Amino acid sequence: MANKKREEEWKEVKKRCKVGDETVRMAKELGINPKTLIKNIPSKAEKWKAPVDVWIREMYDKVKEKSAKKAKAKAKRLRKESEKLADSSSRLDYSDKSDKQD
Repeated sequence: MANKKREEEWKEVKKRCKVGDETVRMAKELGINPKTLIKNIPSKAEKWKAPVDVWIREMYDKVKEKSAKKAKAKAKRLRKESEKLADSSSRLDYSDKSDKQD
């Protein structure tokens, strides 16, 4: 029942905000409530305000860019750690010097 109501709200968002399926998917992925989108439709007096479609896409791009930077930093950190481990393991001397004593 609640899921059907939510789908009706998303249909209303598509109609009132003039957005497509892709923008709705982005909004859902960001966890934005349909009522929030309807509430943020710019009025004629709010010329500074971006349309809902542009607003969602900008937010989505910003979040994706931030997560990509975090993933890149994590990969760099892991690479440095693995190089450090490889370097320290290559320095280990496994020969037994006690066998070579005269």
